[in-house]
Parts: sequence; structure tokens; C-alpha cells
Amino acid sequence: MKGTVHNRIQKYACVTPDQMIQDIKFSPNGLLQEQVNEYRQKYGSNAQSATNQNSLFHCVRRAFINPFSIVLFVLAAISFITDILMPDGYGQGISSVAIIGVMLVISGIVRLVQEIRSKRITDRLAGIVNTTVSVCRDGAWMEVSSDTLVVGDLVRLVAGDRVPADIRLLTAQDLFVSQSVITGESGILEKTPAALVESPKKISDYENTLFLGSTITGGSGTGIVLAVGTDTVYGAFSTSGINRKQAFDRDANSIAWVLIRFMAVLVPVVFVACGLTKGNWIEAFLFGLSIAVGLTPELLPMVVNACLAKGCYQMGQKQTIVKNINAMQGFGSMDVLCVDKTGTLTSDEILLEYYLDILGNESSQVLDYAFLNSHYHTGVKNYLDTAILQCRIMPGKEEHFENLIASFPKLDEQPFDYNRKYAGVLLGGDTGNLIIIKGSVEEVLGCCRYAEYHGQVTEIGNDALQNVHTIVDEMTEDGTKVLAVAYKKTDSCILPCTEQDFILIGYLAFFDAPKQSAVSAIEKLKALRVDIRVLTGDGYKTTLSVCRRLNIDTDSVLTGSQLDQLSDDELPLCIEKTTVFTELSPKQKAKIVETLQFNGHTVGFLGDGMNDLPAELQADVGISVDTAAEAIKESADVILLKKDLNVLEQGILEGRKAFINMKKYIKITASSNLGNILAVLIAAVLLPFFPMTSVQLLLLNLLYDILCLILPWDTVDDELLTVPLQRTGKTLGRFMTRFGPISSVFDGMTFAFLYFILCPAVCGGPFGALDMARQAQFITIFQTGWFLESMWSQVLILHLLRTPTTPFVQSRPSRPVIWTTVLGIVLFTLLTITPLGKLIGLTALPVGYYGFLVVNVVLYLLAGTVAKRFYLKKYYELL
Repeated sequence: MKGTVHNRIQKYACVTPDQMIQDIKFSPNGLLQEQVNEYRQKYGSNAQSATNQNSLFHCVRRAFINPFSIVLFVLAAISFITDILMPDGYGQGISSVAIIGVMLVISGIVRLVQEIRSKRITDRLAGIVNTTVSVCRDGAWMEVSSDTLVVGDLVRLVAGDRVPADIRLLTAQDLFVSQSVITGESGILEKTPAALVESPKKISDYENTLFLGSTITGGSGTGIVLAVGTDTVYGAFSTSGINRKQAFDRDANSIAWVLIRFMAVLVPVVFVACGLTKGNWIEAFLFGLSIAVGLTPELLPMVVNACLAKGCYQMGQKQTIVKNINAMQGFGSMDVLCVDKTGTLTSDEILLEYYLDILGNESSQVLDYAFLNSHYHTGVKNYLDTAILQCRIMPGKEEHFENLIASFPKLDEQPFDYNRKYAGVLLGGDTGNLIIIKGSVEEVLGCCRYAEYHGQVTEIGNDALQNVHTIVDEMTEDGTKVLAVAYKKTDSCILPCTEQDFILIGYLAFFDAPKQSAVSAIEKLKALRVDIRVLTGDGYKTTLSVCRRLNIDTDSVLTGSQLDQLSDDELPLCIEKTTVFTELSPKQKAKIVETLQFNGHTVGFLGDGMNDLPAELQADVGISVDTAAEAIKESADVILLKKDLNVLEQGILEGRKAFINMKKYIKITASSNLGNILAVLIAAVLLPFFPMTSVQLLLLNLLYDILCLILPWDTVDDELLTVPLQRTGKTLGRFMTRFGPISSVFDGMTFAFLYFILCPAVCGGPFGALDMARQAQFITIFQTGWFLESMWSQVLILHLLRTPTTPFVQSRPSRPVIWTTVLGIVLFTLLTITPLGKLIGLTALPVGYYGFLVVNVVLYLLAGTVAKRFYLKKYYELL
């Protein structure tokens, strides 16, 4: 938040709507299209910052300006100075600068292509789920994207809408707003268009202004946009842009720190060792920098993006829209899914089964009063009010309910509040004003002093309370949801008035049938090792009845009141053991999600109502449906086009596939690079020359990474999809230290063969006995031999470690992966006899070397197989 209120907001908060309209020359017909374009140029755009991050400029910047490309640029600059500008250059001339420059451009272009592709996907998905707002332009009301709003627009907002800009109210009808998402304050505020006496010091005291990011919880209103985009009080705030720490971010940070720790140890050691043994500190510095690049998978961001983008595309084919591409990893590692009961486990079609008096007999008075309460309720629409209002289409009842509405005009309203858990309306009538409340049985009973039966009003005693619970409990045990209805007469014309002395008249019973598909979906999620936790505001017994029908464990249940009584020490353990939570407030739902995360879980939350918003924002993966309130859809990472847990199961599988293929690249590449660097360190100390030039090492790493670009299209073993995946950073260091040194051993065997057998045989003697020309040939053959051995072993070990089973027998890679491997080995081997190979210091090798190369690589794969079995035996998982 900026922390300051825009001058326009301060100014117009203290004047009447009429004065504001006159001052800004506002037309009741709204802006003309020419004015829209003019005001956008003058006052700025309402496009959110998250959208700007996907601009072409930002894509180019991310592709070419990142830590890896910066290191390459530094290498090129140093090579330019040492090889070209210095008179006693080290003999490589412009070749090293050219190669590094080409690598820099290729790396950037490849990533840019992926960035642009991801941008197109993101833009398309954003268009599907784009938030719209009702605006008056050119004399007509229309729905437009909230991004297109400009200062001066006349907008209309209703319950469930997210406020798209800073808006000064012109009219308001029982308008209630929640600013909890942006201020952290849980209270519901009523907003009115009346002018303020003076400019308030606190944002919450601007009673006639709506701020970007807040949510309309009840009523409706119109207003004029006074500030947009980054010019608003809360900057470019939106619920979708909250900087919550997702599983992807935590994993990326843990991977980075593992690699940084290895770099911090190895790079200085290599630099000092090479400087002391070779006496050339500039070359040692270059080689140290190449080690830093070589240890880190160069194209890591691009390969990760490719895996995530492919997963998003596959999920899109299965009625699931991924708004936040990073949420794919959250799907892969999610081990707890929290769901609201209504509409997820049960049908969206809720039926009003009974309307009963206090003794359980059918009562038309209860239905009439409930109908009036629901009809005049302007808060966020819910399935219970919808079910009640269906009674007006009952045969022969249309005229009755029309007359009822005419006889009882609305004077005021108290929208449903999650603290009170009931809604109230104040109605006028021939016999005086009437307050009708409808809501939770416990909360409504708490407001009642009397009960009415057949027109007789008696004071409620202990026996009456017992009778109430007898009737209500019998209905809730059958799985129905029960609301209580009460009223009282009053002389007041404004709510709220005293919340006591109400008269209880009866109950409404709703049947919320469990979905037939929910049972099978829950079993599938259990098979995927995803625990289902039910988080609902519904009553205890109703929730238990539904959960039992769906085979959800109900041995451990917590209500909202019980949750509040737990100490900080008891809370984590109790929440860990509990599967069903009932009678929860929105804040309690978020608290449960946060505690599960504290316990080490990756948590997804599926909800669609405004009461789910805090939990949705807290979860690692926020999931919603396309029929949810605008604020919920905007905050969600994933939107289901079909409200069915079976769709979610498919999404989890695709998320795990993307996550596994991403882990393959990170773990296998990092361990192979570590093995190469350990071999370089040993060779740098023992050999009188560098085993590979910095350019060759960088090129080897880049070529290998380009081959790995096909990994997002690799197949994944079914066994790997049955369990949630741990974060990569947790086991990356362990994997690197177990498999990396194995390659170093066989690199050492290659060094020995090249230095003592092959190179002396070709060059005519050992290195120390040769002249400078022969020594240069000796070095070139040695470096080419290790270049080929490193490339062959790195590519083939990828197939060995991509699966915990036997490669090509029990687990077959995809055809693109196989063909890319074969083609890559052939092309990279032929590179040694091309002019380009000669340019970077490679040369053709005797045919006999390839016999050694095959034997050495086969032995390496056998050793890797043995190591893999021991690793699986000890840690029970490979990736």
C-alpha cells in the first residue's frame, strides 16, 4: 500500500455527490468512448502490475538478463580483454569471445521463445477468467474488463463483486464492504454516499469511498472512479497478486541455496588450485567462473517453464484453467485438500423440504416470513435463499407472494454476518414495523425470549429449549440443514436495533444430497495419498451425516467454538488429527490451512463462496470454480470449469507429471555437473594443463541443457504418480553427493587412458617430452576425448536415473526423448570433426578411442545401476 490517499479522493470525500458531479462535469450517461481514451492517457491505465509483468519487454528482459546470462557476459568481456586487447593474449583470439557470444544469444532466444509462448497461454487464460465490471458508457450499461476502467467512469457494484478501483459512491442501498483482504481487519463496514465533515486520518474511516481490492458483501451501489492502477491507495493491489509464499517459491529458494552452497565451496577451491598449479590466474579466474555456470543448470528456468506450461495445457484439456503457472508444482506436491461441503461434496441444487412451526408441523407463516427475508436480502446470493425463493413459482402461489411483497415494503437490512450467522430485514406494514431474522438455529435462539405456536406467544423456558433441540436434532441427523426463523415488532426505522426479545416461529429444513460422483472421487484422491479435510460453516450433525454417506472419516470432528478454545500448543496436533471441521468462520478456515502448512503439508483449498476467500489466499494452491464470486475467482490459482472432484484428480495427476519431469532435469543435471566439476578439480591439480577449456565446458553444459528441453514430453512411471512429491531442494544435495562422484571416478579413468595411453600414442611420447606444437596437439586430443566422454555419460545417465525401475524394460521414455538422445549423441560426436569443433579446440579422434568410450560408459551405467539400488533401499525414493 502506498499509505497515502490520492488528492481527488480526499477532496471529493468531503463534498456531496451533487457537488462532485458539478465539479468534474460528470454526465449521467457516463463517458463517451473518446473521453475514455483521453482519460486513459491523462490519468493512467487500470491494468494490474501482474499483467505488466507479462509484457513483451519483461519477457525479453527475463530471457537475456538473468544470473546465468550475466556470468556468460562477464566471461565474454574478460575473454575480449585477455584475448584481443592485451598484446600478449593467450592465443584463442576472437574465437572464445564469438563462441560465448553465440551461447549467450542462443540461450536467450530459446528462453525468449518459451517466455512468449507462456505469455500467450497466460493471456488467453486471463481472458477466459477475466474480472468484469458494470459500467455506463455512451448512455448504456455494459460489462467491460476491469482493466479498461478509467478515471471518471460510472460503475455499478453488487454483492460478491471485487472493487476494481478507488471509487466515490453516488448511491448506496444497504451497501456493506469487507476490507479484510487489504487491511487485515475482519469487520464488515457499511458505506454510504454522504459527504464527510473532514478528511479522515484512517483509510477505514472513508465511509463514502470504496478502495481497490475490497469486496462487496451486501447491498448495491453506484459510484465514480477517482483513481486507477498504481494511482490508487493500495497501489496495484489485487487479490490475485498477493505475495503468498507458494510451494513453488519455497522449492525454488531451497534449490538455489543448495547450489549456492556447492558453489561457495567448489569455485574458490578450483580457482586457487588452478592458479597455483598453472600459474595463470586470469585463466584460473575464467575457469572458476565457468565452474559456477557449469554447476548450475543453465537453462533451468526455461526447462521448468516448459514443464509447467505443458502441464497447464494438459489441464486445460481436462476442464481446468491454471491462472498461475507456478501452481502446477503445488498440485504435484499437494498432500492435503481442504474442501467446503456445499456444492463440492453435495449438489449445488439445494431443496427446501419443510417449513415447520416450533413443534414440527407445516407452517405457511414460517414460509412467508422466510420468503420476505430472502427476497429483500441483498448480500452475496447463496443456495439457501435461492431454494426459498423457488416457492414463489409453486402452483397458485405467485399472486400470494406478490401481495406479500406489496404489503411489507423494506425499510432497512442487516446482511448476513459470519459472526452473527443470521440475516435480518426491517419491514413496514399496516400494523407496524417488523424485523424478521433467519439463520443458524443456535444464533437465532440466542436472540429469542419468546416462542409462538398457533398465534399464542409464550416465554421460552428450559422445557421449550429442550423441545427445540429434539425437533432440530432429529432433522439434522437425517442430513438436512436447518435454519430458524424469528420476528419481533418495533417502532424503529433503522437497523440494527437491540438483538433480543425476538419471537421464534419455526424452522426451515433443506436437503443437500451428496453427489454421486463424490464417493468415487474421494477414493481416487485417497489413492493418490491426498487427505481430504472438510471445512464448512454448516452445522455439526448435518455435516456428519453427509460425510458418513461419502465414507469420510468422522471419528475426529472439531467445531469452530472448540477450535477457539485450543491453546497454541494443542492447535497443531488437534488439527493434524481432525478430518472434519464444522461451524467455522472464514477466519477459522484460514487458520486451519495455515496450521496445516506449519505442520509441513502442501495445502490446496477448494471453495466458491465469499467465506472461503481468506482460506483461498492462505493455501499453497487456491482452487475455485467458474461460477464462484468474482473475488474468489480472481484470488484462485486454478479454476475448475466443472465443480467435480474427479476433474481435480486429473489436475493433480498432470501436476505431478510436470513436477516429476522438472525434478528429473534438476537432480540429474546438477549431479552430473557436480561429477564433472570434481573431475576438473582433480585434473587441474594433477595435470599440467586444463582438462577442458572454459568455453568447451560452457558449451558442453549448454548443449546438454538443450537436449533436456524435450523432458517435459517424457513419460512418467505410474508408481511415481501415486504419492505427493517432496520439494526438490530437500533431497537435491543428497542426490548430488550420491551420484555425482560416481561419474568423477569414470572421468578419472578417462583421464588416465587419454594421458598415459591414447595421447602419447598419437603424439609420439609423454607430454613432458614433446615440443610445444606436439603438446598443443596432446592437449587438444585430451580435451576432445573428455568432451565426448562427458557428453555421452551425461546424456545416457539421464535415462538410467529418470526412473527407479529398469530403463527401456520396465519404464520406456517417450519417443521424442529417445530420438533426441540418439540424434544428440550423433551430432555432438560429429561436432569434433567439423570446422566449428576446430574453432573451439576439438579434433578428430582415432577409431580405437570409441571402443574405450563404449566400454567406459557401459561400466559407468552399471555402477550407476548398483548405486541406484542402494539409494532406493536406503531412501525408498529416487526422485
